[in-house]
Amino acid sequence: MSAKLKVGIVGGTGMVGQRFVDLLNEHPWFEVTAISASANSAGKTYEESVQGRWKLAAPIPEAVKNIVVQDASQVEAFASQVDFIFCAVDMKKNEIQALEEAYAKTGTPVVSNNSAHRWTADVPMVIPEINPGHLDVIEAQRKRLGTKTGFIAVKPNCSIQSYVPALHALREFNPTQVVASTYQAISGAGKNFTDWPDMLDNVIPYIGGEEEKSEQEPLRIWGSIENNQIVKASAPLITTQCIRVPVTDGHLATVFVNFEKKPSKDEILERWLQFKGRPQELSLPSAPKQFITYFEEENRPQTKLDRDIERGMGVSTGRLREDSLYDYKFVGLSHNTLRGAAGGAVLIAELLKAEGYIQPK
Repeated sequence: MSAKLKVGIVGGTGMVGQRFVDLLNEHPWFEVTAISASANSAGKTYEESVQGRWKLAAPIPEAVKNIVVQDASQVEAFASQVDFIFCAVDMKKNEIQALEEAYAKTGTPVVSNNSAHRWTADVPMVIPEINPGHLDVIEAQRKRLGTKTGFIAVKPNCSIQSYVPALHALREFNPTQVVASTYQAISGAGKNFTDWPDMLDNVIPYIGGEEEKSEQEPLRIWGSIENNQIVKASAPLITTQCIRVPVTDGHLATVFVNFEKKPSKDEILERWLQFKGRPQELSLPSAPKQFITYFEEENRPQTKLDRDIERGMGVSTGRLREDSLYDYKFVGLSHNTLRGAAGGAVLIAELLKAEGYIQPK
């Protein structure tokens, strides 16, 4: 009998679902035992359901090839087979909200890659190194949902991972104003160049809804719990532009920042180098040993060279220098489908297990 927790992936046939399948293959704590998707995929083996649309370089893990895909809308039946679920579905916001709450009400923890519940007041939206304390709101959420063991926790937007960790490490100096432009990979849209030939030799200066998320979600990450709800922070003031660029994976950001108490360059570099969070303290399986890596070279970090640092779970920075209009400017980089999507959700689940929120049923 396996001692690993039994994991269900809801939306397991899409690009992020495929990342979950790949990342959880031979995971020390978790084992994928059930996969669900739309009714169109139900009844097929997982290998059959992703035939011709497997998007990763690594092959489909042998352990999941013959799992029969189930209908994600059959909530009770699917939830009864697993200890918790990852959710990465392509549906309307209200439909996702209802689906995730339905799973949580069965007593099943839901770790969501979707954006639908990111602003639900008692749902923690977590970057594990930055705001693990927001998990405290789960108790109030359980009471609202009428469950003793179920709940929803969500991962924030992929684009903010490229600059929020670097700013968080400098919170003692009180950042007041931030200007960030993100240069985002096509996998952030769930596509590759075969799906999206128009992106070859092209840049698109608009990604729907992305700038609003990039400006507001960091404030929720830095918010506080008041009356069993997460209240977003009021500072810093953040403005962004989000641009789609022709790379497969990796979101790069150029960042300008003002501080209330301007640090020296050496102080910034020291804070980045020394920064550790709860995942590092707990030595979680997916946690990067070095969360923030700084490159001294003038032409780093580069998306192609550096997105996979720390197995895609680390964040890279570079080109830190003083600016003529702002106190400092720098470049940040993160892997959008690893740290920014499935990998970040797996790390949240590891934190939830380590802190006792996810247990065998």
